[in-house]
Amino acid sequence: MKFNKFYTVAALSIALVLGSCTFDGLDEDPNRPTSAPASLILNGVLSNLTTGAWSLEQRWNQYWCINYNYYGTNEYWSGGASLDFTRLKNVIKMEEEAKKAGAADINPYAALGKFFRAYHFVNMTQKVGDLPLSDALQGLGDAAPKYNTQKEIYVQVLNWLDEANTDLAALIAKGGQKADGDWYYGGDLSKWQKLVNSYKLRVLISLSKKEADADLKLKARFAEILSTPAKFPIFASNADNFTYRPIGSIPANYYPKNPNTYGFDALRENTSKLYIDLLKEFQDPRLFLVAEPAEAKVKAGVSPTSFDAFEGASSGENLDDMAFKAQQGVYSLINRKRFYSTYTGEPITQVGYSELCFNIAEGINRGWATGNAEDFYNQGIQASMDFYGLKAGANAVDFQKSGAKLGEFNSYTITVDFAAYLAQAKVKYAGNNTTGLEQILKQKYLTLAQNSGQEAYLNWRRTGVPAFLTGVGVGNQGKIPMRFKYPSGEFTTNNTNVSEALTRQYAGTDDLFGKMWIIQ
Repeated sequence: MKFNKFYTVAALSIALVLGSCTFDGLDEDPNRPTSAPASLILNGVLSNLTTGAWSLEQRWNQYWCINYNYYGTNEYWSGGASLDFTRLKNVIKMEEEAKKAGAADINPYAALGKFFRAYHFVNMTQKVGDLPLSDALQGLGDAAPKYNTQKEIYVQVLNWLDEANTDLAALIAKGGQKADGDWYYGGDLSKWQKLVNSYKLRVLISLSKKEADADLKLKARFAEILSTPAKFPIFASNADNFTYRPIGSIPANYYPKNPNTYGFDALRENTSKLYIDLLKEFQDPRLFLVAEPAEAKVKAGVSPTSFDAFEGASSGENLDDMAFKAQQGVYSLINRKRFYSTYTGEPITQVGYSELCFNIAEGINRGWATGNAEDFYNQGIQASMDFYGLKAGANAVDFQKSGAKLGEFNSYTITVDFAAYLAQAKVKYAGNNTTGLEQILKQKYLTLAQNSGQEAYLNWRRTGVPAFLTGVGVGNQGKIPMRFKYPSGEFTTNNTNVSEALTRQYAGTDDLFGKMWIIQ
């Protein structure tokens, strides 16, 4: 994969937007770029789509906890959202530069631009609800744009995704078309077309509470993708994943956990109870890859290869209590061999095949399409096991020695039997019913660990599965927020329109616990 100086490119692409304005009577700065190839701007646009592992989002997903308050807490947000309108400026600039260079109306950058619009607007509306869209994209220059409803946003998002798929299909049919500057898929438009449609299935499933809406046509759209794969190709394996791969040779692009960070946070972070308990409930071999046995349990004689040796901390626990117990070895640390040994770490999936399988299984479970939900459910589990490198038979697992320097491990062997795993009463698909749906959602939660940004939280918010843990540790009087507040600047520059949107949605209050349209 080619990666062209993440920070330089991202900064340059923003400079192109801001630097493209001129004022009468003032000379242009000859040292400030006003134009650049679309391929260069695409490089920065892609960096803005990337969400890393071990981030705040992953803490809010309840995969891991901080036990040392110098580095933060396990509290959820209490303020305004960070929105993506500046990133959309870069998308528009990319499209403009492609046209200036002589590209046809339908070109790789315009087609990808429709996907980026959809991606960013979904990201933003899932945070706050209604947003400026129609007015905001008219050059992105309106200081006080009117707000579109969340439903209007999703109708437009689905149209953009359909248009992106159609345009990409036309470009692929012409042959020789490529998106230069693409360090995700190397410019391969067929890969992008699969991503567009796989992502569209995620969007459709996220709207499950609106399945009866006549304008959205969720069931028809969902069934159409599955029934016409030639028109709507989707991911076929992990090889198609939309995946960011950290670069061990570039410090700015190291994996978040690496030998340099080991001394700072290896003992100050531990696994979460929700995540660990779910893996234990399913007797899931992924547990041995992502966590270490709790030191106190091993000292008490529990085998390191027993599921009983692992213990996670509740995200809602008082931080002082968690810190004390972590120091006593009560909780499992993250697997230091897997996550701290290299600067490259593991790939970070943004949209993946395993999640896609569970989304399809969920749609079939809900009656949105015909097909075998159990097959997709099993394929999703297998794809996740493959991601972790687990194979049938003997598998070596390494745990950091207690008190030792990084690199001093105890090695053990676990045996993986996929057929036996799938045959367990709690794992075997129970059918297209409520129990089966819960199984799908729990397995999706496991596969999203340290991947796909805040998607695990959004699935919980939509379905309540798995049940997130609460308490004083999550802040906000022990409650998990349902949304972000609007950015404070909106009330200064666009008060009339943001106030109207709040009245329409949340009885006039910018409420963290207000339920936006998508989850009503």
